[in-house]
Amino acid sequence: MARLATKLLIYSHFFAPGVGGVETVVQALVKGLAEKRSANGSLLYEICLVTQTPAGNSTDSLLSYRVIRQPSSSELRRLIRGADIVHVAGAAFLPIVNSLLDRKPVVVEHHGFQTICPTGQLFQEPQNVPCPGHFMKGNHAACWRCRVSGSPFSSVRLWLLTFFRRFLCKRVTMNIVPTLWLGSQLQLPRTQVVAHGLPPSPPFVRRPGTREIPTIVFLGRLVSTKGVGVLLEAAKKLRDEKRSFELLVVGTGPERESLEARTQEWQLSLQVHFLGGLSLDQVTVLLSKAAAVVVPSLGGEVFGMVVAENMLRGLPVIASDLGAFVEVLGCAGQTFRTGDAADLALHIGRILDDPELAQRLGEAAYQRARKIFSEHRMIEEHGRIYQSLLPKAFDIGPSL
Repeated sequence: MARLATKLLIYSHFFAPGVGGVETVVQALVKGLAEKRSANGSLLYEICLVTQTPAGNSTDSLLSYRVIRQPSSSELRRLIRGADIVHVAGAAFLPIVNSLLDRKPVVVEHHGFQTICPTGQLFQEPQNVPCPGHFMKGNHAACWRCRVSGSPFSSVRLWLLTFFRRFLCKRVTMNIVPTLWLGSQLQLPRTQVVAHGLPPSPPFVRRPGTREIPTIVFLGRLVSTKGVGVLLEAAKKLRDEKRSFELLVVGTGPERESLEARTQEWQLSLQVHFLGGLSLDQVTVLLSKAAAVVVPSLGGEVFGMVVAENMLRGLPVIASDLGAFVEVLGCAGQTFRTGDAADLALHIGRILDDPELAQRLGEAAYQRARKIFSEHRMIEEHGRIYQSLLPKAFDIGPSL
């Protein structure tokens, strides 16, 4: 008798056509699982992707899995009741609560710090500094004061919701984290590490010799957590040391105007150029001539897709020493003290002074990324987790 496909509901608040780390990981996972077949050729999974993201220009009917966008609460409850297993990308309340009430095996994959930080970023604002973990240390007054805007009431509300998220995630069937470091921070029971995966790709054919001036590249959103201000300070120090370089900033965000103003104030316009958002083809051409990619984030990182993606391109990566970045890079890149512009300038200087070092780091990064951050491995490891939960489909706990 042919085995019936497992009915897998994957809930992701963010999904295509949105662009971001969560969207990228979930799309790759859903597509890979939807194509998996048993030895006799039958599909292993019948997948329903549920999201709050509007369709925009997406043509969902062409996908190999069902997509339900912006369902009502009652429709979400009905979909969960019809599933064998529920996978929640992020600690979203409604799908977790409904899955526990219906005694469904529920897997929560953590893409942020929502169970240990009211803002989900592990980053103190408006000070713009990494958070030492006030919530888990019981220093809750610091959590109440952490906000970009809004009333004190909204901060207290987020703080209370963090307790509830943590309560729920202690009761789900499995928690998945992309790094050991994140698991050590969340401290949740039944946690398994599954690194994010990237599609196979040959390393770039790099052409560093085609430019007289070495190029350093930043890729990402222009927001406080990404640390572009620290990178500008490092660029100023390198300029003052009479070094020859060009810093290209690729991305958009609310801080672009203030960062460009600082560039003008520090007279860095000859060295620093803001390119805005670029297409993938444009980024590919740009990076093929880059000496290194810098990822100076101050917080909010649980894995570091931009780190892994550029490792797979065979590029040397210089990243802040956040726990997730240190784990992803291993010995195949350079890390500097988070928020320390002088230390960042020192590491960039080493790359500029030693092209052979840059070449070795790029090669090591490519080999590490290809081996550890495989999309195929990510899909297979999720599949093994789902299959391990199937016997518990009608006898699980604890419930709410």
